[in-house]
Amino acid sequence: MPILTRRQTLLTGTAAAGMLSAPWIARAQGADDIVIGASSPVTGVFSFVGVDLNAAKQDYVTWRNEQGGIDGRRLRFVWEDSAYRTNESVAIFRRIMAQEDPPLYYGDSTGWAKAVEAELTRRATTMSSAPSFSSDLADPEGVPYYFMSAPTYEAMIGVLLRHIREQASSGSPRVALVYSDTEFGRDPIAAARVMAEELGIEIVAEVVTRPGGVDVSPEVVTLRRARPEYVIFHGYVLAPIPEFIQQLQEARVDAQFMGTVWTMDKQTINQMGEVGDGFLGVVPYRYSYESDGHPAMEQMWEVARRTRPDADYLSIYYVHMWFTMMIFEEITRRALAAGDTLDGPSLKAALESIEDWDTGGFVGRPVSMASHSIPIGRVYQADAASGFLNPVSDWIDMS
Repeated sequence: MPILTRRQTLLTGTAAAGMLSAPWIARAQGADDIVIGASSPVTGVFSFVGVDLNAAKQDYVTWRNEQGGIDGRRLRFVWEDSAYRTNESVAIFRRIMAQEDPPLYYGDSTGWAKAVEAELTRRATTMSSAPSFSSDLADPEGVPYYFMSAPTYEAMIGVLLRHIREQASSGSPRVALVYSDTEFGRDPIAAARVMAEELGIEIVAEVVTRPGGVDVSPEVVTLRRARPEYVIFHGYVLAPIPEFIQQLQEARVDAQFMGTVWTMDKQTINQMGEVGDGFLGVVPYRYSYESDGHPAMEQMWEVARRTRPDADYLSIYYVHMWFTMMIFEEITRRALAAGDTLDGPSLKAALESIEDWDTGGFVGRPVSMASHSIPIGRVYQADAASGFLNPVSDWIDMS
């Protein structure tokens, strides 16, 4: 997919090259268009995620417009490349809000969501989401115009702890928490301590590191002395997890290694090589290769194959974004059916009216959105021989 920078507009069915970069044309398209704005990190350190997020948005808008839009109203996708820089992402948000006033907006990070939270509340015109599952953003009263299409980070750790408790029929399982010294990493730790105590699980060590490639030798010594049976990593995508696992295995620490969603893309696990074999993690959705018999996932594949005909896998980032677009569509339809103007209060009411919703296979249980999150996940295990991740638990509901 070519990377386009600055202001970009997807006008499905009329996407001539000249129209893709002209803001005045975008604003002239039609008063009834439903605009979806986005700060998209298609370059920078998060581009490996951002490109797939943006592709899924574009594919969804194209497909939905071919089906007549939403209640006859076309979708229009307006975005700029944020390069995963919070200041730039916020500036893009303000430009698009000033020029388009979109009822729907997708940001790029926790930093973006927290930076614009007060402005979204004041404006009350827009419902938003982002690839952030920060626990304090799932707050219908304090953060009324944000939702996440997944469990919070606290709920993800809860799913792993529940799985551990179910696997250990007796005794107090010994768990170590390894997390990054970032807001992302620290997010679920206090709640994890409480949940572990309630479940009869002993937290035998907490190790904090910087994210990325760091020397973990001192932390490995700490973990070796603690003798955990399970090690949960959070706040990382890849590094330094493989280094931790390799050194702990060399130190003969017999532990099950586990992670949370942003570590669990198949391509990321495959990058771990041999040390990734058997790795466990919590995932909010079925993987794209599990689509058979699940109509919404089969529809996603049908659309995606137009631009990637030889693909046998869609990343978890693409799956996440397609599903989020489904929620955008669902709340828009509900607000329009109620005769409401598409604004913050009407879309919030529509979101919170979602109860026992069949997602067409993305989530294995009916979904309710009263909490502005989906506190459901399933544990998967990596199999190095096949290169796939396979479910090893039922869907676990943390509500």
